[in-house]
This record gives sequence, structure tokens and C-alpha cells, in this order.
Amino acid sequence: MKRLQDKIRQEGLILSDKVLKVDSFLNHQVDTELVLAIGEEFAAAFAGDGITKVLTIEASGIQFAMATAIALKVPFIYAKKKKTLTQGAHVYAADVYSFTKEEAYRVTVDQSFLTPEDTVLIVDDFLATGAALVGLADIVAQSGASLAGVGCVIEKSFQEGRSLLEQRSIRIVSLARIASMSPGRISFA
Repeated sequence: MKRLQDKIRQEGLILSDKVLKVDSFLNHQVDTELVLAIGEEFAAAFAGDGITKVLTIEASGIQFAMATAIALKVPFIYAKKKKTLTQGAHVYAADVYSFTKEEAYRVTVDQSFLTPEDTVLIVDDFLATGAALVGLADIVAQSGASLAGVGCVIEKSFQEGRSLLEQRSIRIVSLARIASMSPGRISFA
């Protein structure tokens, strides 16, 4: 998606060869028009797959999942990182490790929101190590639902995430695939 790549070049801050900061337009302050366009791109890419639910993980994936769900006219679900008082005991759960936060946590989805009749599209902001997306794929598998694929806004192709998902035969659509980066330089695949 050229518009996204241009925005990354203009406003993205490359902090190291593995860390890209996009909080001025994607995951802190949000360019809403860009997010809606991202949702339309994912909806078009998976239009023929019979998606019934879009799934993401809190918090940075929520706006992309919502935009995609609106475009597909289906509900979206976000996996919670912390158990709340209102959440029942019947949840699907997976342990994930956050690359940017450098911590592990358990994510959960209430079992009433995913059923074997669902066809799920997972959407997230980044594909790097793949841990969060593998965890979400595990939750879909626990529910018995079908997984149509994964939509990633930005993929760091030089990290292992894609290969982890491909080993599970998961379809991946990335809107901006970064081949390499270093402070002051970025190359898209």
C-alpha cells in the first residue's frame, strides 16, 4: 500500500535495525483516514473468504480490526491482556511475548464470542516475531473456528514472524513489507 509506505517514510522513526516507531500516525496518535483505508484494503483482500469475525489483540490492533470489520460488515473481537471482574471463567487463552514491551502475558477471548461456525480474520499492526499472531491463531484453533488468514499493517520481513505463520499454512497479507531498516534508511520488499 503506497500511501502507508509513504507515511512510514515521512513520519516513521527508525530507532534501530529492528524497532520502527509509528506512534505519530498509527498506534498512539491515529491518522483515522489512513486507518479506514487500511480496513478497506484488508476487506478487499479477504472479500471472498466468508469472514464472520475479525480478531485482534489489545491495544494497537483495535483500530485496524474495527476499520476492517466495518468494511466487511461483521463484528470484531479483541483478545484481552488482563482478566477483568466481568470476564467469566470460560475463555480461550494463549501465552504471548511482546517484542516491544519485552514481557510475556496471557491473552483471553470469551468463548461465547468465537464458535466453530465462525470464519476469522486476524488483524494486527505489526508482524515481527509473530508471537502475538501465533497466540491469536491458537485461540481460533481452540474455538474450532476457521482461520481465513492474517492481515498485518506493517511486516518486518527480516524477522521470523512470517515463517512461523507459514509453517502453520496461514495466509498472510501485509500492507507494508519492510525488507531492511536502519536509522535514516528503510527498504520495502
